[in-house]
Amino acid sequence: MISRISIDQVFEAARVEEVIGEFVQLKKSGSNFKGLSPFSDERTPSFMVSPVKQIWKDFSSGKGGNVVSFLMEHEHFSYPEAIKYLAKKYNIEIEETEQTEEEKEQADERESLFLINEFANTYFQRILHKTDQGKAIGKSYFKERGFTESTIEKFQLGYSLDEWDAFTNEALKKAYKLELLEKTGLTIVKGEKHFDRFKGRVMFPIHSMSGRVLGFGGRILTNDKKAAKYLNSPESEVYQKSKILYGLYFAKQTIAKEDNCYLVEGYTDVIQMYQAGIKNVVSSSGTALTPEQIRLINRLTKNITVLFDSDAAGLRASVRGVDLILEQGMNVRVCTFPEGEDPDSFSRKNDLEDILLYLETNSRDFIQFKASLLVSEAKNDPIKRAETVRDIVNSIAKIPDRIKREIYVQECSRIMDVSEEVLFSTLAQIGKKDLKDASQALKADQKAFEVHRPEKVSAKKVDLQYEMERKMIELLLLYGKEIADFEDLVLKENESGKLELEPVIQRAKVFEKIFLDLQEDEMQFSNENFRDLYYQIIETLQGDPDHPLDEFINVVKPELAGEITSIIMDDERYHLHDWERRNIHPKSKINSLPQLVNQSILTLRCFLIDQKVQEFQHETLREGTDSNTILEDVKDYLSLKMLLSRKLGRVIGGKV
Repeated sequence: MISRISIDQVFEAARVEEVIGEFVQLKKSGSNFKGLSPFSDERTPSFMVSPVKQIWKDFSSGKGGNVVSFLMEHEHFSYPEAIKYLAKKYNIEIEETEQTEEEKEQADERESLFLINEFANTYFQRILHKTDQGKAIGKSYFKERGFTESTIEKFQLGYSLDEWDAFTNEALKKAYKLELLEKTGLTIVKGEKHFDRFKGRVMFPIHSMSGRVLGFGGRILTNDKKAAKYLNSPESEVYQKSKILYGLYFAKQTIAKEDNCYLVEGYTDVIQMYQAGIKNVVSSSGTALTPEQIRLINRLTKNITVLFDSDAAGLRASVRGVDLILEQGMNVRVCTFPEGEDPDSFSRKNDLEDILLYLETNSRDFIQFKASLLVSEAKNDPIKRAETVRDIVNSIAKIPDRIKREIYVQECSRIMDVSEEVLFSTLAQIGKKDLKDASQALKADQKAFEVHRPEKVSAKKVDLQYEMERKMIELLLLYGKEIADFEDLVLKENESGKLELEPVIQRAKVFEKIFLDLQEDEMQFSNENFRDLYYQIIETLQGDPDHPLDEFINVVKPELAGEITSIIMDDERYHLHDWERRNIHPKSKINSLPQLVNQSILTLRCFLIDQKVQEFQHETLREGTDSNTILEDVKDYLSLKMLLSRKLGRVIGGKV
């Protein structure tokens, strides 16, 4: 267990904009920051971070919370792991009691896989640095590749002994289960036997965006033709290679700062370029580029420069990846290296200044690159030339932005010496075909719907009481400490002795007004979470009227964190679309606060009275109940409701 003191220190030190800024490219928007949602595929920002309130809200998925909840959502951390991650980032020493064996066993399977990967990572590094075999074989290989000692440590490179079960036996001694070792892919189990997957390989740990070890890549050092040169961890619950980029953990901050990402093919390409000083570089680890990987980069920058070696076959295959990048609405440039060179070898032979100059000079727009590549293949063959033009236009058609499409058409016309009219016509044909395919798919869906008509699903009923109770929490969180003049109606005798409602102005804090009014009916919230939070807010403000209300998000149950964030950040959604720049000015609630508070309280009280009357009516049907007493209670409540309704009518329609 982590001590409360340590948790408080973490919350005090952590800055939500700094932490989230390592995963999402944030841009200033008034007093807040905005960016693309890391939880959904979008091109228009709907993700907002408030440095003042230290919370975030994703309006596309509905998720939100504080800095810890972001790590739990994005990195799938447990609460203690998120706290430890932040403590490490901000150099805070954590106080905690050591886990017992029983507590270790109770950790869920996913966490167990992470723990095994972390153990393996430490083990492989120890073998590399501390054993004779590791130094003679593993470290010698890395030194031959030109990696310095600090680079080897930075990327946590390691070595797996050239023995059948050295790692597995060590892990079993440490009480890690064979079943879970197999699920990580580190151990292969064949009947009664088991052996190490990465036997005799140098090891490259693959990290998540936050630095957790998800899996490994291993390179064999012998000339065994039957064995794969590179071997990756198999897919597991924590490792999905299509959603991971090697080196992103080390590159993310520089990518955001430089507003560009270099994309290479292999592990050593990344490491060698990083060592040379090009730190905004990642790799798809030898696998075909996927939309999920591109979206990881898209959170940090809109610009990708793809680096290829001069292998013609590899270039042709890699062009498909360029089209995927275009589909995501990103800007892509391509740079090829001289014949016989790749990012690894070129970075090793040149200093940083020469590398940067080469990249700047030789990076070409994808149209120029694709045209030169395909034209050289087509040569003087008119049929192949026509296919080349269509191939380029197909790429342009994938760009979602119409202005960019038109500019690229003009560029293609200039390079390929084909009229813009023909290119636009071809582009329109491709668009019609895509539209037709989509239409046919829609008709197929409709036909399937007619044949297999599902049962009619009724619209979801709105829970009025939930919404009204949520409104009370909203008023308390946003305006609980505000002081306002509230108009109330009280019964007073007039000159003739009759009771009449007369307006009385009372000056009070919002939380006092809400608490005292709701106390009159002695009724409780039906929603347990809201009820707990309501009393927590009231008690806190009664003891400390200056307590920051947005800090409640750090102490409530996780299921309430998203709700509180939605309440606090709701008005911020207007800033996402710059409505004020378009002369649309959302009305501030603070200007009509007394009316809003009175209306919300009276509406809830009337609703709760109706609920109470219904309960009394059900009681009269039971045997042995005193119906006269119940009828008196019903009469009293109906009279109260009539009074409240008159007050509510005045609040809504009258001047306040």
